[in-house]
Amino acid sequence: MKFNKICVMGLGYIGLPTASTFAAHGIKVIGVDVNSKVVETLRNGGLHIHEPGLRTVVEAALKSGQLTVSTQPEEADAFIIAVPTPFYDDKRADMRAVESATKAILPYLRRGNLVVLESTSPPRTTVNLVAPILEKSGLKAGMDFSLAYSPERVLPGQILRELMENARVIGGVTPESARAGHDLYAIFVKGEIVETDATTAEMVKLMENTFRDVNIAIANEFSRLADRFGINIWEAIAIANRHPRINFLSPGLGVGGHCISVDPWFLVEAAPDLTPLIQTSRKVNDSQPRYILDLIKRAIHNLKDKKIAGLGLSYKPDVDDLRESPAIEVIHLLQKEGSIVTAFEPFKPGVQLPGLLTVASLEEAVSDAEVVILLVNHSQFHDLKPSQLLELTPARILIDTINGWGEKEWDSAGFLVFRLGAK
Repeated sequence: MKFNKICVMGLGYIGLPTASTFAAHGIKVIGVDVNSKVVETLRNGGLHIHEPGLRTVVEAALKSGQLTVSTQPEEADAFIIAVPTPFYDDKRADMRAVESATKAILPYLRRGNLVVLESTSPPRTTVNLVAPILEKSGLKAGMDFSLAYSPERVLPGQILRELMENARVIGGVTPESARAGHDLYAIFVKGEIVETDATTAEMVKLMENTFRDVNIAIANEFSRLADRFGINIWEAIAIANRHPRINFLSPGLGVGGHCISVDPWFLVEAAPDLTPLIQTSRKVNDSQPRYILDLIKRAIHNLKDKKIAGLGLSYKPDVDDLRESPAIEVIHLLQKEGSIVTAFEPFKPGVQLPGLLTVASLEEAVSDAEVVILLVNHSQFHDLKPSQLLELTPARILIDTINGWGEKEWDSAGFLVFRLGAK
């Protein structure tokens, strides 16, 4: 199947890199986002998300005319749906954006088109939600037009490289639909392209992120056990990982982002009677910020009116993604205890968040602090020398929640360091 024009619905962390990559490979792309501010920002030469190398690719795509952006879709050979799928407070998947994007395609759907859902979704979303909406056009999925599911499987911070190099899964509602999806992504994917059915592809994405969630949960439980038994979890993990079949992940504040902290709930929603392990892992990781609060309480005792600098707000190091961030949850918990927290996020300096006091520099965050808490292991923080921080803050109590600062080095500099999972 040949593609001259592609319409990408959603210009977020996945949609914009995908649209730009297709455009860079000579395909005409219309990028669509319902947020007019996103569209206007891109038209004015700005970028609303941080991702290494993305600005160069987007600017080149827009300048060449291969990529245009709009709030409305147009006719195209293929439509890619890459909109968010968050969850409600009760952990049920919120599919409103997928429904809305699918309905927006309807007036432009033509015989012979390909529609691909990329948004992470509960099993059977493609066949039970997307297909019925598209078939209101009078066309039949898998017969009159191709329909497939192809999940993004990329790591923030390396999205552009992994879009092209990672293996790609294409799940079609029919084998012919899977083949059409294969033809589309073969335009730029260098990795293996695996064809399967739509529901299997949906399941693969959820399995991958659930696997990581479960493994993070056991690491977090180990950190709690280490605290109980008076040992250093970081030393124990390093030793255990010398076993040829063991590779423990690192404990931390919990799990954030739009994938690992969300996707397992889609499986729980679909089959609550079959997922006790998944549910328990989610509860462990969701409760980790409160465990971190208990660690802080033991270190400081009285949190009321304590001036605290919180370093990092994103859900992982060296990205600007704040979605479902446990660092933010820790700060909210500290505020409930009466602490005065000033936060600094180097990848979104001065970002405005409800109920949070944020500043635009490290110096501002720590200048008046009594305690400094390392929440995210950004390179800027990890590479910080004790002598540098000594000059910036009167604080001499440090709480390292992610093993970013070497204890001996900081202790010898005059800091009192408390660390997660360390005796």
